[in-house]
Amino acid sequence: MSAETWQTAAPGTGVTEVTDSRDKTGVTGEHLLNEIQTFLERFIAYPSPESSVAHTLWIAHAHLVDAFENTPRLAFLSPEPGSGKSRCMELTEALTPRPVLSVNSTVAYVFRKISDEAGLPTLLMDEIDAVFSGGKSDGNEDLRGLLNSGYRKGATAGRAAIRGKEIITEEWPSYCAVALAGLNQLPDTLMTRSIVVHMKRRARGQIVEPYRRRVNQPEAVDLTSSLAVWTEQIRTQVADAWPELPEGIEDRDADIWEPILAIADAAGGHWPITARDAAVLMVAESQKKPATLGIKLLADIRLVMGDADRISTVELLAGLHGMETAPWANIKGEPIDSRFLAKVLGKYDITTNNTFKINGVSVKGYQTHHLFDAFERYLPAPVVTELGNSGNPGNDEAERVANATPAELVPEVPPAPVTCTVLDTCRVCAAPLLAPASKLAGICGKRNTEHDAERIAS
Repeated sequence: MSAETWQTAAPGTGVTEVTDSRDKTGVTGEHLLNEIQTFLERFIAYPSPESSVAHTLWIAHAHLVDAFENTPRLAFLSPEPGSGKSRCMELTEALTPRPVLSVNSTVAYVFRKISDEAGLPTLLMDEIDAVFSGGKSDGNEDLRGLLNSGYRKGATAGRAAIRGKEIITEEWPSYCAVALAGLNQLPDTLMTRSIVVHMKRRARGQIVEPYRRRVNQPEAVDLTSSLAVWTEQIRTQVADAWPELPEGIEDRDADIWEPILAIADAAGGHWPITARDAAVLMVAESQKKPATLGIKLLADIRLVMGDADRISTVELLAGLHGMETAPWANIKGEPIDSRFLAKVLGKYDITTNNTFKINGVSVKGYQTHHLFDAFERYLPAPVVTELGNSGNPGNDEAERVANATPAELVPEVPPAPVTCTVLDTCRVCAAPLLAPASKLAGICGKRNTEHDAERIAS
């Protein structure tokens, strides 16, 4: 075996040095992964180019799973049937070592397959949505715990077993490579441990070959054999590797992508850069999940408060109820109240029984310093409009004048200013107003006949 080390990119790009490892036939890792990717793309309509990159490298990782500290789950998910998920599982089965393709397997079965003396299996679980749909059950929770813990090497699950008249404890290993396929979403604990491929139905112009085992299996066997030889040659290299991770890939995402990038570095050629590009795109996609109800409430509270440093609970609720695109006026058939605020905000360690004065009147509500920590930790930074040319508006104006035609230099007549009355107290009950929306409306958030009639009139 020849081994030649070189830098795959210009200095400073953050790509790890790689080794050109060839198998016994002289085929490089780069060429072999290219062949596997081409083979997969013949039969699978991937939703994006990075999806086939991740799939190819995950298959190679399955041959080396015992060399890594973590093994990412590979999840093929789609909103509708007929999107190619099962085809992905078929081809993964054809190219991975000791594959076990199953549907709705029991926990006991999975434990025993992982403990097989023949070696770690590649567990392929199709229709996984059937396992996690509906209400919770002991079996499903046990399987979820196994899949969660099994992504880290050395993880075990403890069980009690009866031997004759004795009850003994047993430790069952749970670490192995796992690929999943199903409809919609997985539990959050599994999603964060997975490389997720969001499959879609083929577009009308998207054509792939039909996969027939009796026709295409020999080609898959040859690729699997070559992959087994090559991965065995790089086993020590990837086990000792610390691949450099792109900016923004950290914590759990770093655990997921480190084995994938180590294999890409070992393959060489374009793979180190291609894999990192795919990692950045797929991690960014995984972070686009909808905000939880709590985070949406925090964001809307920040919007209602504006620049105010405090707000009464009554005013805050009135502002939230008035947001047309928000759900706060109708949660389970009723508008949210102070108890709902206290329950949700309490999860973020926000004190809720606060009494202070607004314009000399004691009220209950929230102050900015109560919310600041939660805003900083869970919400993106507020958008700040910056002036062009390093914040100097004069530079923009000078450039406009220099490039303008004579007609464009004729001064424009400014429109008449729009005025509006801003009140500090409610025009019905004279209660102090603090939130910007309440000041513009001139009415507080109280709900009674007089206030409701004034709202309708205005």
